[in-house]
Amino acid sequence: MRAHTSTHTNLHTHTHTNNPANSLTTVRNLGILAHVDAGKTTVTERILYTTGTTHKRGEVHDGTTVTDFDPQERDRGITIFSAAVSCRWDGHRINLIDTPGHVDFADEVERSLRVLDGAVAVFDAVAGVEPQSESVWRQADRHGVPRIAFVNKMDRAGADLDAAVASIRERLHPVPLVVQVPIGSEDAFTGVVDLLRMRALVWADGARTPEEGPVPDALREETAHRRRLLEEAVAERHPAALEEFCDRETLTGATLAGALRDLTRTGDGVVVLCGSAYRDRGVEPLLDAVVTYLPSPLDVPPVRGTHDGAEQERRADAAEPMAALAFKVNATPTGRLTYLRVYSGTIEKGDTVWDAGTRRTERIGRILRVRADRHDPLERAAAGDIVAVVGLKSARAGSTLCAPGAPLLLEPPGVAEPVVHVAVEARRAADTGKLASALARLTEEDPSLAVRTDPETGQTVLSGMGELHLEVAAERVRREHGLEVAVGRPGVAHRETVGAGVTGFVYRHVKQDGGAGQFAHVVLDVEPWPETGEDGGFVFRSAVVGGRVPQEYVRAVEAGCREALAEGPLGGHPVTGLRVTLTDGQTHVKDSSDTAFRTAGRFGLRDALRASEMVLLEPVVEVTVTVPEDAVGGALGDLAARRGRVTGSDTRGGAVTVTATVPLAELFGYATRLRGRTQGRGTFTARPTGYAPAPTAATTTR
Repeated sequence: MRAHTSTHTNLHTHTHTNNPANSLTTVRNLGILAHVDAGKTTVTERILYTTGTTHKRGEVHDGTTVTDFDPQERDRGITIFSAAVSCRWDGHRINLIDTPGHVDFADEVERSLRVLDGAVAVFDAVAGVEPQSESVWRQADRHGVPRIAFVNKMDRAGADLDAAVASIRERLHPVPLVVQVPIGSEDAFTGVVDLLRMRALVWADGARTPEEGPVPDALREETAHRRRLLEEAVAERHPAALEEFCDRETLTGATLAGALRDLTRTGDGVVVLCGSAYRDRGVEPLLDAVVTYLPSPLDVPPVRGTHDGAEQERRADAAEPMAALAFKVNATPTGRLTYLRVYSGTIEKGDTVWDAGTRRTERIGRILRVRADRHDPLERAAAGDIVAVVGLKSARAGSTLCAPGAPLLLEPPGVAEPVVHVAVEARRAADTGKLASALARLTEEDPSLAVRTDPETGQTVLSGMGELHLEVAAERVRREHGLEVAVGRPGVAHRETVGAGVTGFVYRHVKQDGGAGQFAHVVLDVEPWPETGEDGGFVFRSAVVGGRVPQEYVRAVEAGCREALAEGPLGGHPVTGLRVTLTDGQTHVKDSSDTAFRTAGRFGLRDALRASEMVLLEPVVEVTVTVPEDAVGGALGDLAARRGRVTGSDTRGGAVTVTATVPLAELFGYATRLRGRTQGRGTFTARPTGYAPAPTAATTTR
C-alpha cells in the first residue's frame, strides 16, 4: 500500500507536459452521488484528507467540512450546492464534485452529471439503496456516466454488505462485482480483504494508513469462494477474461483488473467496495479504484455539438479548437464565478471567447483551480479540466463557450419544471427593487428557480423544486442581501390535461385592415395522450392530404399550438398530456402566411381546449417513511389522512419502512408532524413521480 506521504506533491500547480494526451490519461472527473445522509460529504472530506489536500479531517456534525462551506449547509447538516474540489492521488489529478443528496436539489446533480466522466455512488451499509440513491443512479444512467459503488458505514449496527449489494442488484439492476470482503462486522469492522491481490488491509484505531498482510485464517475459505464468484461473473461478461478462464480455469490479477476496468466503462458491471469513511477505513482502496476503473477524458466519446444545424464533435485534445460548457454560476463577494468543463482546446487568462447561446464575446479575466470556497490561480486550462473563471458577464449554467473562430453549441443540461411556489415580498416598500435584483441573481445561479408576477394579485411568486428548496432561497435573500422578506404559504404547481377531447374543431383566422390581410383555416382533433416522453406531454401530427395546408404552414400551426399550452382553460395552468392532429385546412393565395397559421394554431387550440373536458392535475410524490414498529399505526393513519396510497412496507431491525404515493400539497409541514408522532424517531424522504388528477377533479365542458 502506498504511504500517505507519497501523495504530498505540489497539489496546486497546474503543470503541462509535452504530450497533452498522456497528461489527460491521469485526469479523473468524477462526482460523489448518494441519498441524503449516506455519508457522501464525509467520503469527500476523507478523500481530501487522505490525498493531503487538507491536513485536518472535516466533520459534517461539527460544521468544519470543506465542501459544505455555505452557512446553510453547515446549519442544516446537508449538502445543498454542488462543490468542486481538486486533489492528487498516485500521479493522477482528481477533479471531484460533491453533489446534493436531497431531492429538492436534484437539478444540481443533473448539471454536475452533464460534465462528469465517472462517479462514485455511496450507499448506506444498513439501509442499502434508498429513494434518492435510485433517483441519482437513474440520472447517471441517462448521461451514460460509469460508476463504482462504495458501501459506507460498515461500522454501524446492522451493517450488511451482502444485503446492500442485493438491494443494488434488485433496485438498480446493474451487475455488482464485489472486489472486497469485510474484516469484522459492525463496531468490530477493521478492514477489508482485497480480492484482486488476495491481501488484507487493516486500519488500526487512529492510524492514517492501513497495514497490509495475508488473508486472516478465519476468512481464507470465504475469500477463496468470493474470488471464484468474482472471476466467474467477470468471465461471463468479458470475452478476453472468458478465454483465459476457459484455458486456465482461473484469472490472473492483471486480467481481472483489466476486465473490471472495461466492464465499468461500458456499464456492463459495477465494481463494489466497502468501508467506513467516518473512521477512515477503506478510503485508500476507493481512491485506487477511482484511478484504476473510472475513465479519463480520453476514454469517453468526443463531445458533440451543432453549428448552423450541422453536428460536429470535438476530441479531448488541447490542439483542437476550444469548447467548454458552463455548468454552475456562483456570485461571490470577490466576483462572479463561472464553473467550466473544458472539453477541447485551451483557455488562457485574458482570452476572448464566444458564447454560442447569446452570440456575443466574453473575456476571461482569471482562471482558478477550485477547492470548494478556496481558489488557486492558473495561467491556462486545457481539455479535460474542470475550473472556474472570473470575468464572464452573461454566461449562465448551460452556456457554451468556444473559440470565436470555431463556433459550436453544446447541448445544455436539462432543467426540471418547478412544482412548488410561494409569494415573496419585501417587508419594507423601499426594498422592493433590491428584492427583484436578489431574486434575479438567485435564478441566474440556480436555473431550477423561477420568478414571475401573478397577473391577478401583482405578487412576486418564487417557484422551485420543493419546500426546502424555497426555504433555502428565501434564507439566501435574507443572509446574502440583508433583506427582510415575507414568505407566503407554499402552494403546488398544477397542470391541466384533456379528459375527453374534440374532433373536427374548426377555427378560421381572418383579418383585414387594409393592405395585405391574414387568412388561415385549420381543423383540429384533440385527444388525451398520457405518454409524456421527450415532448413534455404534447404530440402534434398532420393528417392533411392533397397539400391543402403547405408544410411550412403546418410547422407554423404546431408552433402556435405549443404557445397555447402555456395557459389552460381551468385556471391558466400549463397543459400537458394531449395529442393534436391537424386534419384539414384552407389557404388564401395572397393573405395566408406563417404568422396567420401560427395565430390560427394558438387560438384554435385554445378554443378547442375550452370545448374539451379538462382535468386539473396535481404533483404527486413517492414517500418512504421509516418509523419504529410501535408507531406504524399512527404513521399509516396520518398518510391516509393526507390522501396517501400505501404501495409497500418492509420491516428490518425493529423499524418499519412504508412506501406510499402522496399528493405533494399534503406534505407541507409533514416533517414536523412525523417527528411529533414518533418522538423524533421517524424519518421520511420523497421523490417526484409525476401528476395525478386533483381531488376536485375539476372538469369543464363548453
